[in-house]
Amino acid sequence: MSFADSGFDYIVVGAGPAGCLLANRLSADPSCRVLLLEAGGRDNYPWIHIPVGYLHCIGNPRTDWCFKASAQAGLGGRELGYPRGRVLGGCSSINGMIYMRGQASDYDGWAAQGNQGWAWKDVLPLFKASERHFAGASEHHGGEGEWRVERQRYQWPILEAFRDAAEQCGIAKLDDFNTGDNQGSGYFQVNQRNGVRWNAAKAFLRPVMQRPNLTVLTGVQVDRLELEGGRASAVNGRWQNQPRRFSARREIILCAGAIGSPGILQRSGIGPRALLERLGIPVIHALEGVGGNLQDHLQLRLVYRIANARTLNQMAGSLWGKMGMGLRYLYDRSGPLAMAPSQLGAFVRSSPEQPSANLQYHVQPLSLERFGEPLHPFPAFTASVCNLRPLSRGRVDISSVDPGCAPVIDPNYLSDPADLKVAAQAIRLTRRIVQAPALAIFDPREYLPGAELNTEQQLYDAAARIGTTIFHPVGTCRMGSGSLDVVDSQLRVHGIDDLRVADASIMPEIVSGNTCSPTLMIGEKAAQLILQHSHSKRPQSTQHAIPTP
Repeated sequence: MSFADSGFDYIVVGAGPAGCLLANRLSADPSCRVLLLEAGGRDNYPWIHIPVGYLHCIGNPRTDWCFKASAQAGLGGRELGYPRGRVLGGCSSINGMIYMRGQASDYDGWAAQGNQGWAWKDVLPLFKASERHFAGASEHHGGEGEWRVERQRYQWPILEAFRDAAEQCGIAKLDDFNTGDNQGSGYFQVNQRNGVRWNAAKAFLRPVMQRPNLTVLTGVQVDRLELEGGRASAVNGRWQNQPRRFSARREIILCAGAIGSPGILQRSGIGPRALLERLGIPVIHALEGVGGNLQDHLQLRLVYRIANARTLNQMAGSLWGKMGMGLRYLYDRSGPLAMAPSQLGAFVRSSPEQPSANLQYHVQPLSLERFGEPLHPFPAFTASVCNLRPLSRGRVDISSVDPGCAPVIDPNYLSDPADLKVAAQAIRLTRRIVQAPALAIFDPREYLPGAELNTEQQLYDAAARIGTTIFHPVGTCRMGSGSLDVVDSQLRVHGIDDLRVADASIMPEIVSGNTCSPTLMIGEKAAQLILQHSHSKRPQSTQHAIPTP
């Protein structure tokens, strides 16, 4: 089939969380023809669906782009792996499955910057619209949506003891992190269904794949957008090893994520003039902010050896242990194989001067040197803590006009002195929790970064040595009305008609927690904005045969 005149109404680029949701919402109108393009493959790899299988998906080119961040001066020159989903469902197919919205003040802050319609009171109904919470509909939760939220199905005594220790240090126990104020400690709620990962493809895409007006193509490497008369009119890329052109009558929506969306804009001649000229790309629209404002949560993974308790280190360290875990999962979809990477969470202020919780803990009954390496051969737990509101800013840029070339990702971690100060405070707070009476029976001993490190400079150096990404890049197509902003509050790209961005890249400031469900909310908001706009601009669709993906 020739795509030169296929005439889709909407083209959604990227089948991550926001893209899957948008394809669902836009194709609900049978008069609209919707095309969803995904560079990765189908989500039929078994390890996607077994929760602990994230260990087999991150760093696997079948499901992960396997990007690397550039050498980070703030991390002692280390180059970090930078996982991004390369499959239907995007990062929701390889992430930690944690359902988290952030804090009400995050969104009120977006609105205070001039982004009307993005305050907490505006976005809470959007979160609820897509949510199917295990407790049903309530003031804070939705009960009829597609995005399943469940309790975890396995608990560990060492984690309950950590929670008790946190309470002894003044961190109250909390049942629900998603009411607008997440300060406290509790067990994360997860995006699972009966112990199986619930990704965005299952939630939003698979139920509507048979709609005759929805086309889903995988393995499409998008190169650039075609611009005519100041509007985005088509998407150019490769599918089945052939160049393809996909035209859009109404709008093109980029949902390729904080790494992918700015890259598509830059290859299309929309971006910083100096970068485009250096790469020989004609400057169609100089938009200096494209690729800037990169923010991420840097986690400090403190590891403690313990006694008198079993952790995943021992259970997964023997053939019999692995067989036992597998049999239990086959029996009732519970046990360690049903685990999200992190079970227990806590949100706390690093110092009294902070207006709200600015640290997040992910506490795990396991330990390892780094992701992709074996678990330690001794019982241990990891208290991973990240600064929720880093001031350091980085950027992502294409390295070539070739879409197959990896981008240059520079998060610029710990470049702001305030982030170093928060890192030192986080290590000291973690030590105070671990030394509380509730954990004494387990005799915790600091393995990383090392209890002998105590001065401010030593803690700065320790943060540089153990810090790593927690996979939350945002902000590279920032929403706002300033000279470095990329989209307006309607998610329309400044200066280009019929082109929007709807993914984590539009966040002006990173949210205070995990970023998957906020990205879904952005997709829900985009659908609302697009459908409202379509009522005032609604050309007649010409029906065409839909190709089989």
